[in-house]
Amino acid sequence: MRCLRLALIALLLLASLPGCASGGSPWVELRGQRFSVEVADDGPERNRGLMFRDQLADGTGMLFLHDIEERQAYWMKNTRIPLDIFYFDSQRRLVSVSRGVPSCSLGDRCPPYPSSGPALYVLELNAGEASRLGVAKGDELVFGPGIAERGKP
Repeated sequence: MRCLRLALIALLLLASLPGCASGGSPWVELRGQRFSVEVADDGPERNRGLMFRDQLADGTGMLFLHDIEERQAYWMKNTRIPLDIFYFDSQRRLVSVSRGVPSCSLGDRCPPYPSSGPALYVLELNAGEASRLGVAKGDELVFGPGIAERGKP
């Protein structure tokens, strides 16, 4: 009886820890480095992105899931954090990266940062991560559980 009670207490404690009951927050891996990500998978979320934020915690980012694989162009409208923007194709292979993209407060006059080829997934991380990781065209983005690939049931 005592063991059962201890087991129940242990389960309750584990379930109360952030992320344990739900399997944790979404994550991706790039070149063996894991990043917790917020997922933007619809138009309003993709449009808002990381606007109006003053910081992005180390080891975190935002993953954008698009509906169609095509050339993507991102801009930094109302984005206060310098970023690296990674573009991946439908096979989750790196197509191109825009490194050290500066913040922009020019509204609709902020310049676009286009992918060099068709992309389906876009990952935004703090500026400098691309260099730190040593990314190269063709690197694979690994999805953690719960991130739905586009175009697959």
